[in-house]
Amino acid sequence: MKITKEIVVNDCIRMYPKTIGVFTQFKIDSCCGGAVSIEDAARRDGAPLDGLLSALEDAASK
Repeated sequence: MKITKEIVVNDCIRMYPKTIGVFTQFKIDSCCGGAVSIEDAARRDGAPLDGLLSALEDAASK
């Protein structure tokens, strides 16, 4: 499954546990703020969406 900007942060972590480090690296609040889409979380926390998605894909494929 491809990681898309529409996936909820908590669902992404549940499906691909290795992505939690990426969310931490990009300073995405995946604990209390993980109930929103990756796109919304990136916007909220000031992370570059394209870079985040690329890093998530990389982590999930390992």
